Amino acid sequence: MRLGFCLALFAAAVAPVAAQEFPARPVRFVVPLPPGGSPDLMARTIAGGLSGVWPQQIVVDNRPGGHHNLAAEIVAKSAPDGHTWLLTTDNILTVNPHLGKTPFDALRDFTPVTQLARLQFLLVVHPSVPAKSTQELVALAKAKPGAFNFGSSGNGSPQHLGTAMLMHFAGIQMHHIPYKGAAPAINDLLPGRIQVWIGAANSLVPHIKDGKLRLLAAAGSRRSPLAPDAPTIAEAGYPGYALDVWISLTMPAKASPAIVNKVNADVGKALASADVRARLAPLGIEVVTGTPQALGQLIRDDYARWGKIIKAAGIKGD
Repeated sequence: MRLGFCLALFAAAVAPVAAQEFPARPVRFVVPLPPGGSPDLMARTIAGGLSGVWPQQIVVDNRPGGHHNLAAEIVAKSAPDGHTWLLTTDNILTVNPHLGKTPFDALRDFTPVTQLARLQFLLVVHPSVPAKSTQELVALAKAKPGAFNFGSSGNGSPQHLGTAMLMHFAGIQMHHIPYKGAAPAINDLLPGRIQVWIGAANSLVPHIKDGKLRLLAAAGSRRSPLAPDAPTIAEAGYPGYALDVWISLTMPAKASPAIVNKVNADVGKALASADVRARLAPLGIEVVTGTPQALGQLIRDDYARWGKIIKAAGIKGD
């Protein structure tokens, strides 16, 4: 009893000190995509925001590959000392496990720290499609099942899942053409080789303004600040539809709660700056932070939701 009591006192005394001294060395921030995209920009924004606050550097380490599973495996197998972070795209933990075997357990091998942002997605069509609303697109698709091609950046990507969910809600069929990334898909969308696309708002708004694409709706649960006059797909007649693409920060499982809470608080402060939010908003990045518990619940909820949709749609991994 006395030994156990002494160990408990020692642990209580050491834990706060560990959090106060963190970080003790440079932090590795693993990003599952190449430099230049929204997740990479978010990681570098956080690294820059903490550089003047923390005594140690945050080193952004881009590790693309394996549908983001490569980066996730690196972090899952790292020491849970708080010095290795994963810029966690939502598909890593909520979609990929339903598409095939992953080299990690999505619900057990990571410690949620904080949500970072939501990415705005829009539903657009090529101007050759005579639809000016989601309902008109659905009516056309019902009249000619399979007549429209929709693109995605790959099987199980947000574009694929968002359109599969729309087809499920509306009871329509369109032909899926997967590409190796969003850029080649948009290159085929502009001349009309594919006609329907749900994709990141920042890549579509210039083409919408030029009249090369027609905006029908926002795909998220709320209207996009980049296109505030466009209704959501739910508002357009399909309640319950929401493609909320998010990114977050996680650590390996069993990370110290004290360190998790410190990182949560400091990252939240770095992203709370009005200047940071103003710089990210035109890129379709809406800063959203919260507690580790809220992120954990979001992961579990989306894991269950996408599992049902993927099973119902018969979606398979590449």
